[in-house]
Amino acid sequence: MVEATGTVVDGEHGPELVFQRLYHLPAREVWAHIAKSDLLEKWIGRWETDKNTGRVIFYMTAEAGEPQGEECLVRSCSPPHRLMVDVRTPTGTWHLTVGISTNLDGTVLTFAHRLGRDDLASIGPGWEYYLDRLSAVLGGESADDIAWDDYYPAMSEHYAAMVPEGGVEPSPPKDGLEH
Repeated sequence: MVEATGTVVDGEHGPELVFQRLYHLPAREVWAHIAKSDLLEKWIGRWETDKNTGRVIFYMTAEAGEPQGEECLVRSCSPPHRLMVDVRTPTGTWHLTVGISTNLDGTVLTFAHRLGRDDLASIGPGWEYYLDRLSAVLGGESADDIAWDDYYPAMSEHYAAMVPEGGVEPSPPKDGLEH
């Protein structure tokens, strides 16, 4: 049985769903699997840049069917420590942050999804699934060995119960992608 690891915390711009993973690898290797399209595709998807417009399009290739491109705005990129992106999805814009730090135990990846009107019952299990796929790849295993059915709907009730009292309000609009 896979265990839920995410927590809801009060982030700088409101509630965030946060996950951490510890790796016994150099920070640059973990970063490469977040930032390099060919390595990212091994566990979640790929990105492409339109040379004419500079737009970044993200394709979730780890799911069944033909992936639909989603516009991705890179807000901050400080290799190998921090990446902040806004991804326009069919349900709204997702504000995502990846932090990579090191300590005596190894390299810590912290992933945060700023909450808006997102459905925690599916968002939580989804990020658990994808982060475990990343862990498999970083461990030299196939991401395909990670089964979606172990996460959803098994973790849905746990994450649905994490919705902050009074619900979650969407973040105020900012420059760039609309909400």
